[in-house]
Amino acid sequence: MRTIILASTSPYRQQLLQQLDLPFIAVAPTFIEEIDPNVAPALLVRHLALGKAQSLAETYPDALIIGADQVFVDQRRRPLGKPGNLQAAFQQLKQMVGRTHSFYTGLTLLDSRSGVVQVDYATYSVTFRQLSDDQIFNYLQREKPFDCAGSFKIEGLGIALMEKMSGEDYNSLIGLPLIKLVSMLAVAGVNILES
Repeated sequence: MRTIILASTSPYRQQLLQQLDLPFIAVAPTFIEEIDPNVAPALLVRHLALGKAQSLAETYPDALIIGADQVFVDQRRRPLGKPGNLQAAFQQLKQMVGRTHSFYTGLTLLDSRSGVVQVDYATYSVTFRQLSDDQIFNYLQREKPFDCAGSFKIEGLGIALMEKMSGEDYNSLIGLPLIKLVSMLAVAGVNILES
């Protein structure tokens, strides 16, 4: 089987890719991300995912390289980044309660042997419950999601913040659209359910 490279050091993406039961190597991409708030989110995440995959093509000339990136945008389509600390996370969540926001997750599968590139993206929307300041603070103290865009971890206690969620692939919310990836891998000759 071809070597599969995940151009990411994200533990969340690694856990998702492990679900497909394929051997892979996670490698930090050398691509420098720049978030331009004036670029449409769908275009931006495709560009970022492609850049990550392409940054490893010379190092791994006979591999299938997976690149992924995600942007979380508020109801006005402004990107919301990783808060980094409690105060920033509190302010971010306080502004999001009672509203619907969207994740855009870009995905690239680059065959570095043939040069064939597949690029796509998935969206997933989340609507936050009305929450008191105490509830927001208690959530942040318990989960500490300071390294997560939007200041929450949906795969943990963050589910309690939600009123509803919608999209085509729940995994895209966490950072890697597995449904699209399985299709891309099949085009590249890797069929997950075949021996």
